[in-house]
Amino acid sequence: MSLTLYMHPLAAYCHKALIALYENDTPFHSHLVDLADDTQRAAFYALWPIGKFPVLNDHTRGCLVPESSIIIEYLARHYPGKVALVPEDPDEAREVRFRDRFYDQYVAEPMQKVITDRLRPDGQHDHYGVAQAREKLRSALDLIEREFERDNGKRQWGAGEHYSMADCAASPALFYANFVIPLEDEHPLTAAYLLRLMQRPSYARVLREAAPYLHMVPSEPVEA
Repeated sequence: MSLTLYMHPLAAYCHKALIALYENDTPFHSHLVDLADDTQRAAFYALWPIGKFPVLNDHTRGCLVPESSIIIEYLARHYPGKVALVPEDPDEAREVRFRDRFYDQYVAEPMQKVITDRLRPDGQHDHYGVAQAREKLRSALDLIEREFERDNGKRQWGAGEHYSMADCAASPALFYANFVIPLEDEHPLTAAYLLRLMQRPSYARVLREAAPYLHMVPSEPVEA
């Protein structure tokens, strides 16, 4: 098998890359890396010293491809399938890439700040940083909600009427953001969009595979 994806089933950006692979039934080998295991960690860092998931290794072409967006672009170029996740039209492609960046930088990034802070030991929490991240995340969710409102709830996908890389990014970003700011409370159209994403067969499969690990996602600490 030409392609190996180094990943972990809980990692949001791994979800994003997996969705792209499953959308087009692209054959690949999934290599789960447990960074808590010293041997696995050392082997992964030897492959990719930055140590971030996901990384795609194309053995046939001799290419190591890190970063979820670049992986999806790479697959679209060298392993295209029935679903064009990156449109050929330059203007449409620019819009998809913008939405992809938006969900990564303004939804996934602050979401991760809040959730990973819950793993810090007592006395080492970054309360100011978490408050900033929550504000940034809420602003992004407000903007997404307004865009769906503007289209009267008729727009199905992140960048318009066609499923794309933007939706690959939105799926895990919104799924985990819902652990931080429940979408149903103030963002019902965004919540409906998340439901559509979760019902998409590719992401439904990713979530089934992640299910045994979801108990590891830290919950909101209870105030004393």
